[in-house]
Amino acid sequence: MICAALTQAKELRFDPLAKTLGMSPPTLSKHVGQLHEAGYVATRPDHRDSRRQWINLTPVGREAYEGHIAALRLLMPE
Repeated sequence: MICAALTQAKELRFDPLAKTLGMSPPTLSKHVGQLHEAGYVATRPDHRDSRRQWINLTPVGREAYEGHIAALRLLMPE
């Protein structure tokens, strides 16, 4: 769900993303951390408020997500 949301925007701020996905901030933080370790997302602090951060999908993450969606489409009957 995180990657799907991030494909719709250049980057999203952490708090609104958590709210949109219906995730608690700790849960989103855990998942974003795992995606960051895999190289799928990048984060940066908000220059106006260092307690907030922005998240974006990396080119590697976008390619992995698109591959995942393509694989799912192959499983769907026509």
